[in-house]
Amino acid sequence: MSQQVVVPAVHRLAQARAEENFPVALRVLPDRYRRHLLAVYGYARHVDDLGDEPQAPGVDPTAELDRIEAELRALDTGRAVSHPVVRALAPTITGCRLPVDALIRLIEANRVDQRVTRYATFAQLVEYCTLSANPVGELVLHVFGQAGRAQRELSDRVCTALQIVEHLQDVAEDHRRGRVYLPGEDMERFGVTEEDLTRPAASRPLRELIAFEAERARAWLDAGAPLVSALHGWARLAVGGYLAGGRATLDALAAADHDPLRDAVRPHRRRVLRRWLAATVRSAG
Repeated sequence: MSQQVVVPAVHRLAQARAEENFPVALRVLPDRYRRHLLAVYGYARHVDDLGDEPQAPGVDPTAELDRIEAELRALDTGRAVSHPVVRALAPTITGCRLPVDALIRLIEANRVDQRVTRYATFAQLVEYCTLSANPVGELVLHVFGQAGRAQRELSDRVCTALQIVEHLQDVAEDHRRGRVYLPGEDMERFGVTEEDLTRPAASRPLRELIAFEAERARAWLDAGAPLVSALHGWARLAVGGYLAGGRATLDALAAADHDPLRDAVRPHRRRVLRRWLAATVRSAG
């Protein structure tokens, strides 16, 4: 199957995932913002899937990441590009003045994933999030034209929190892929082994560990929450939706007794909506 056929399919899947993860934030936005956000999300998902998903025969993920980076750098200097993913993102890069270095950091995160599969400390995990998560928030701010330094710093806290929440949701899936994003020092502290991650239901020590990391993520979300008030217009509504999604997922994790192994932990859309409305009201106040 040609790359020209594969990439549109990847982007349709990325859009479906975006709708699932942030239904409120995306559906209320005017098309001019929605289109650019989906382009950014589609790029991020494509790059991420190169490191996580099985590839077609003959596709070398590392070489593909290198090619995308080279094309981004070419585009940044005004040269023509041929990679379909980069060409699809080009109007958003130009129209929203996206910083190419943020796009390249997402590529570097997936290079790290090829080398690093365990994190000894929470600080190391946070450092990884500066590559894997924080650039997405920066790109979103640029889509809305509100990427000041203060806004970016608050966005980093929110994005790091959202990445940690996603890791907590996907403990079993990540382990099946050979990766563990629970800090080793915390696993040792709570008496959790990697064998615990393979069971059909979480042990008590694992649930206690998940609850501990969830509170850490909640604290990072709270620290970044002033970002909503620091924005205006549609940006405030959109980012409030992302924040609401993170908080609603933490609520769902708590409702599941912090057991991400027994069933998939996903927030109910009504809870996301309530959280989103609450964030909007607080920011207006």
